[in-house]
Amino acid sequence: MKPHPLAPRSEEIELKLALPTSDPSSLAKRLAQTPVLARRPASSHQLHNIYFDTPEQLLRQQRVALRLRRIGSEGQPQWLQTLKTGGRDDSALSQRGEWETPVPNDKLSLKALKATPWSSMDPDGKVFRALSPCFVTTFERTSWLVRRRDGSEVEVALDVGQIVAGDKTTPVCELELELKAGPSAALFDIAQQIARSIAVLPSTMSKAQRGFALAQGTLDLPLHAQPQALASDLPLPATVQCVLREMFSQFTVNLNALCSSDEPEVVHQARVGWRRFKSAMRLFKPALASEAVPSWQALQTLWICLGELRDLDVARTETLPPLADAYVAGDDRRAQAWQAMTQALAQAAELQRKAVRYALQAPAVGASLLATTQWLENLPALSGTGEAAAKPKISLRRWTKRRILRLHDQLQRALKEADKPDHLHRVRILAKRMRYDIEALRPLLPKRLKQRGYQRAASLQASLGASRDVMQAAVLVAKLEVDRGLVEFLRGVAAGQKST
Repeated sequence: MKPHPLAPRSEEIELKLALPTSDPSSLAKRLAQTPVLARRPASSHQLHNIYFDTPEQLLRQQRVALRLRRIGSEGQPQWLQTLKTGGRDDSALSQRGEWETPVPNDKLSLKALKATPWSSMDPDGKVFRALSPCFVTTFERTSWLVRRRDGSEVEVALDVGQIVAGDKTTPVCELELELKAGPSAALFDIAQQIARSIAVLPSTMSKAQRGFALAQGTLDLPLHAQPQALASDLPLPATVQCVLREMFSQFTVNLNALCSSDEPEVVHQARVGWRRFKSAMRLFKPALASEAVPSWQALQTLWICLGELRDLDVARTETLPPLADAYVAGDDRRAQAWQAMTQALAQAAELQRKAVRYALQAPAVGASLLATTQWLENLPALSGTGEAAAKPKISLRRWTKRRILRLHDQLQRALKEADKPDHLHRVRILAKRMRYDIEALRPLLPKRLKQRGYQRAASLQASLGASRDVMQAAVLVAKLEVDRGLVEFLRGVAAGQKST
């Protein structure tokens, strides 16, 4: 299947938000009461969508979606065939090619695709003949049209329903803001007004992407770091945007997965995404307009909850299991004490996971994440300050190397002073930053620096992290109502690791 050319096209500009609520049934009423939507008429439709692809999923691989949509009841339906192309998967703001055509029934029409890039993608019709249904989405859409004095028009659509792929289902509860006229800033302005009272999460996944993931059994899996292929001739602001957008996307994708997944790795990768993002923010600080950087104070409670949950997950799934045999040593009483501790930790983790999900339902969290999404979209237009502005002719490779070497020097100085626990903590944090930043900027760094620097940072992080994990497990267990001898055993292990 050939990639479609960059031909003139109909464009869809959309901001997608997940709604982490425990009561989807009240959302339409609550949205209608927000000032930006109050006194505007709402329309409601039942939408049934069938998505198609080949057995090899050639469309998905090309970032293409083809669907049939039924509007209204089965008795008097209206059918629309829609082709969507392009679009990024690292931002809640998407810009995609979209061609929508009325069709007579629930059969795909090749004729309706003639005014689209399909003919260049599938010149001999082989792909079209191989298409078959992959999954369906069924939901109620409640929508409002917001016309503003500046001439902008935005459709706000609430979708509540489900995606079905075979015998698998997953709920749909999201808000789509589609730009009908005017600048994309109108989308963020309206979204921020809604986020003052409704909890939202920026979402990078379309219903089509979620449907394919559901069918493949990969929905809500943890998203790991996916460093970008950076070119040395890319302008610095665009480089900064590319790197930060990927890291922020890792954070928000895993936050969305956390709403339904109990997988400990999802928590871990959410924290990794945010730490990578904050580390890169510090690295790129000279290239950023400091007055434009959004505040993340509203995320503090969420971050604390995530940290406490991660500590519990690490203790019960990674740190403690290898120590079980050494403690039990064939003693039934000790075996019972260990089992009681394990159950207590599992219960504590379950409660903490609920606390994280409750924190995600705070409107201020969504508003902060929205502000960051908008800031990232506008980043290339923001002027640099300091070092970057003063030396515009410096190459990207040279600038990047300088920043990594500066971080390396900070790590070396911290190692020389690492004779106290707080100093060791600083070494561990700097080692993490060094590893994250080298991973993100690897294509721009000299081979020796990225290899030796990365290995050194990873080794320090691993050794210091293992010691810290045992000490943290001992602290957590001490808070539980468990056998005190077990607590003393863990403290002894922690002290032994610390001395080595």
